[in-house]
Amino acid sequence: MPGPPIPLLTRRALLAAGASSLIAPAFAQEPRLAALAAASGIVFGTAAASYELRDADFPPLLARQAAMLVPEYEMKRAVVEPRPGAYDFSGIDTLMAFARAHNMAFRGHPLIWYAANPPWLEDAVLARRDEKLLTGYVTALAGRYRGRMHSLDVVNEALADDGNGLRQSFWLKVFGPSYMDMAFHAARAADPAALLVYNDYGCEPGGPLGDRVRANCLGLLDGLIARGAPVQALGLQSHLFAFGQHVDQRKLRDFLAEIAARGLAILVTELDVSDEGGPSDIALRDQAVADEASRYLDVVLDNRRTATVLTWGLTDRYADPPQSLRLKMTGWRYRKFPFDAGLRPKPLAGALARAFSARRPA
Repeated sequence: MPGPPIPLLTRRALLAAGASSLIAPAFAQEPRLAALAAASGIVFGTAAASYELRDADFPPLLARQAAMLVPEYEMKRAVVEPRPGAYDFSGIDTLMAFARAHNMAFRGHPLIWYAANPPWLEDAVLARRDEKLLTGYVTALAGRYRGRMHSLDVVNEALADDGNGLRQSFWLKVFGPSYMDMAFHAARAADPAALLVYNDYGCEPGGPLGDRVRANCLGLLDGLIARGAPVQALGLQSHLFAFGQHVDQRKLRDFLAEIAARGLAILVTELDVSDEGGPSDIALRDQAVADEASRYLDVVLDNRRTATVLTWGLTDRYADPPQSLRLKMTGWRYRKFPFDAGLRPKPLAGALARAFSARRPA
């Protein structure tokens, strides 16, 4: 297997290299990621689920480490509107109450997505072709939390996985690309204060597919802007791979410069680093995860339009089990988050801490 690419030495990377010997001893314990990020002008946060708050060990770690919270499941439409017009906001309310009690910002994810919808929705949209099936939900959810959301992932994953234009969802089939405009305008009317985000994945690696995804993402955003949709930010999901295709630093840097040139904010929304395909040695896997995150953060944090870094989980304790039966039989656990299943900091936590410490606020 080829080794990882040699990182480009940006100004921020040089600062990190110079500071690493001074700050490394502090990370032998537990780095305070939210505080380090805030000092660099970044908001650090994570996704969590309401059931995790019932685990007595986890909430104190969450309160110490995160300055922003996003629902992992509770804002998906299948959960919120299981039957037409029958809304269940209890999971969101639980998470928001925790965030407010600990002075954490809150962000919404997602409003419009092709997946995680209730079983009745697709048939209703195809049969009725009624815009209110889209805008009514956006209005109900964003309006309920008006003024209390830092940002909203208004449209999630509208691009095709294979890089060939827009994803063929039922939203696109019925309304065409204008479904995205409808969603953004409804979100702005419901909540004038929240930062409105288009959120997607696949912009980080090199190769022909990465090139197509980046080009398609720019085209999607340009279309929204040209049509007057109030999109304000790009959410980079940032699902990375320690033993797969690596981040292409040069292409990612150029892409983020294009995003910044359009006046959009950049949010890292779902950072994790898969260790699947790595060796059985946990220490080697953990270091590879941290190294890939460092290569990524070296570029992303060097762009002054980057405002947040959120991981898609704080601890491996709740990581979804591997889909591979072979991995399950070996007792494999994913190690893709900053803290392990025992809530101890891993090299990824150190990589985040060093990246934040090396960045200087604007």
